Amino acid sequence: MKTYMGDRTIDGIAVTVDWQPLDERRDVQTLSEDGFEWGYEGPAAAQLALALLADHLGDNAEAIRLHKPFMEQIVANFANEWQMTSADMAEAVDALRS
Repeated sequence: MKTYMGDRTIDGIAVTVDWQPLDERRDVQTLSEDGFEWGYEGPAAAQLALALLADHLGDNAEAIRLHKPFMEQIVANFANEWQMTSADMAEAVDALRS
């Protein structure tokens, strides 16, 4: 089971998957040139949503399709520090699909 975590540190924003930096996945789609952000709806939050979904799903087309509602319903509501497991991601994706 993977663990996704985000934190705002003195050095900036850190987003990891299993304690390794999460790839921004600009190879899938570039939504923001400014990296990741969360706690609001916008391009950097959308890039985070896309990267999380692409990593979790392993399906770029599905990640593109779901990134906007995932950003609006999940990423925009993250606190300064957050954590999601693969099970949390699966639950959120299932809710978006229904």
